[in-house]
Amino acid sequence: MTARMLTAVLLLLLAGCSTGGGRDDGRITLRFQSLAWQQESVEANKELVKEWNAAHPDVQVEYVQGSWDGVHDQLLTSFEGGEAPDIIHDASDDLADFAYGGYLADLSDLLPERLRSDIPRRSWETTTFGDGVYGVPFLQEPRVLVANVTWLKDAGVRVPTPEKPWTWDEFRSVTEELSGDGKYGVAWPLKEPVSATLNLSLSSGGRMFHRGADGKVEIRFDDADALVPRTVHDQVNTDRSASGATLGMGGSDTLPGFFGGRYAMVPLGFSYRQQIVQQAPKGFDWQVLPAPAGADGLAQGVSPQTLSIAEDSPHQREAAAFIDFVLRPENMVRLALGDWMLPTGTEALKAPALRTRKHDWATGTALAAHLRPAPAQSVRGYPEWKDKVATPALQEYYSGAIGLDELRERLVEDGNLVLARYQR
Repeated sequence: MTARMLTAVLLLLLAGCSTGGGRDDGRITLRFQSLAWQQESVEANKELVKEWNAAHPDVQVEYVQGSWDGVHDQLLTSFEGGEAPDIIHDASDDLADFAYGGYLADLSDLLPERLRSDIPRRSWETTTFGDGVYGVPFLQEPRVLVANVTWLKDAGVRVPTPEKPWTWDEFRSVTEELSGDGKYGVAWPLKEPVSATLNLSLSSGGRMFHRGADGKVEIRFDDADALVPRTVHDQVNTDRSASGATLGMGGSDTLPGFFGGRYAMVPLGFSYRQQIVQQAPKGFDWQVLPAPAGADGLAQGVSPQTLSIAEDSPHQREAAAFIDFVLRPENMVRLALGDWMLPTGTEALKAPALRTRKHDWATGTALAAHLRPAPAQSVRGYPEWKDKVATPALQEYYSGAIGLDELRERLVEDGNLVLARYQR
């Protein structure tokens, strides 16, 4: 083989070894891992990727289908293996360890002013860790009461509105009034009880996690924190107005009993309306009601869905431009409609499609101003506390196996031992 032939072969081999986000023709390819799972949501995400690719031939986006199941471990493995997607779909309460661990890019100087100003500060707080911003919060979901309206009207109880909600005491009284003969005023699906308990407790002024001047977090369980769990416990164990059988269920598991007339109301995430529209028997009259209000009104915590950029991505500015495109107001509306959730953007929230009375979209948008960051958003060690301490303790308390004092002791004493290991 001549020297000229050998040189040509080597050049071909080098060209064939070109991998990663760039190509020898200069085109950049970004990997976008989406956790969309409902058909409408998957279609909306794929359509946006297609539209971006058509308008940006030099920066192409590859859609990667992920899953909410086990996403934390999946992402951690991909980060540590150097194979993380450039653009990452997740939830804000999953970001703290990744942000502090250096796996996510600080977006402070990557995002345009349009996007930064469109999303309220309270939403940005859910993705701010230390001095950096590590995700763009774009979809949020209040917890609401889905009610059998016929049942409520026949009983003559007042139907609450966002302007005149029930108090927690009134809610407990109503559920007791609606119960009897093997039927229950409410079904609490609390297979995963922690986020529901913490987020709803904001209405009564509950926080549980308190950050000191030194930046360290301490768990306390005060009277304001106890109001919501005590209400659920007493509905199940004292009033018999809530079914104990549903405590280990997920939200979808309660729908057959709801449709069958066993429960008058079910507290669910706002997006469950899609399943109800698809599955409810013909003529079934249901309505979305606001969750009960406490000393702090209708306030409740949320952990918005987020879009982040991997710190190892070599094309962070291009990834940020894609996020900005996906989250333009008209596109944020498309994503919200696809997921049956609320957008965080103030312009998107004004869309007529999200303010219609059909499927009670208007009730959801009326609650948007009351949504706050979930109490544990920035707490390192929260996932371990949730899984090893809070979940079993709350499950036992709600079932009546332990009392309020033991619940407090386990949440606080065992919980602070967990957090201390992350705050040394």
